Amino acid sequence: MSYRCTHYPIGNTERNAKYERPRMSPGFGFTKALGTLAALAFTSMAWTAAQAADCPYQDALGTSRVLRVDAATFPRVGLKSFPQTLPLADREVVLTFDDGPWRGTTPKVLAALGRECVLATFFLIGKSAAAQPELVRRIAAAGHTVAHHTWSHPNIKQMKPEAATADIDRGIAAVEKALHGAATATPGIAMSTPTTPFFRYPYFEMTPATLDLLQKRGIAVFGADLWASDWEPMKPAQQLKLLTERLQIARKGIILLHDPKAQTAAMLPAFLRYLRHNHYRVVHLVPAAAPTSAATSQGPK
Repeated sequence: MSYRCTHYPIGNTERNAKYERPRMSPGFGFTKALGTLAALAFTSMAWTAAQAADCPYQDALGTSRVLRVDAATFPRVGLKSFPQTLPLADREVVLTFDDGPWRGTTPKVLAALGRECVLATFFLIGKSAAAQPELVRRIAAAGHTVAHHTWSHPNIKQMKPEAATADIDRGIAAVEKALHGAATATPGIAMSTPTTPFFRYPYFEMTPATLDLLQKRGIAVFGADLWASDWEPMKPAQQLKLLTERLQIARKGIILLHDPKAQTAAMLPAFLRYLRHNHYRVVHLVPAAAPTSAATSQGPK
C-alpha cells in the first residue's frame, strides 16, 4: 500500500508554486510581535537529556534546548502563514513531521532521530493514530512531542464550519485516546485543552472562525518557515539538496517534513548529519504548562 495523503496535491503546479512564497495573514486578527513579546511568549528550558553528555552515541547532533510554547500569549507561528515565528537564534531549527503515524516509514524516522538524539514534533492525523495507537505511544515514549493535524486531513476552508470543527475535534480525541487509552472529550463536542495544545492545518488552509476557536481553547497553531517539498516525488538526494539550499538561505526556522514519505525517511539520516557538520542546533517544543487531567497523569502506555 502506498501513502497518498499529501500536504499539497501532487501535480498541482500552480498551487505548489503559490506555497513556495511566504504567506502573510494579518486579516486573521493578530499583529506582529517583536523583541520582548516573543521572549515572553516562549521561554527556554535547560539543556535536554539528549545533550552530548547523556546521548549514548558519540558525536551525535543532540537536542540543544527546549522551548516552552505559551499558546495564550503567542498562538500562531510560522512565516509561511503568519507574520511571526519562534524566537530562534541563528542556526537553530525545529523539526516537525506531518501526516503520521505510518507503519512503513515512521519507525525509520524515529530510528534516524534516535541515532542522533534529536527530538521533534509530530502532527498526527487522528484516523491514522486510531489505526496505529501503539505507534503513537512509541513516538511519545521516545520523548517527541505529539501534536494534532485533524481527523481526516481535509481542506478546512472547503468545509462548512460545523464539519470543520467536528473533524478537528475528532482528530484531537483520537490522538488523545491513542496516547492515554481514553479521549479527553467526545467527538463533536468542544474540546478542552489537549495534552499537547499544538495544531497544524492540512495544506495550511485555515479560516478565521477555526483560528478563533483554537485560540479560545488555548491551542497554538503552527505554520512553517521552510520545507522540503516532500509532497512532490523526488529522490532522497534531490530532496536533501533542495532542503539544505533553502536552509542555507533561511539559516533557522521551523522545518516541515512528512514521516509517511519514504523519500523523507531515506533522506533524514543524511540531513541530520548535515545539521551536525554545519553546526546547526535542534530545538524541541513543549507546551508552556502541562495539563493536570487524569489522562495526562497516566503517561504513555
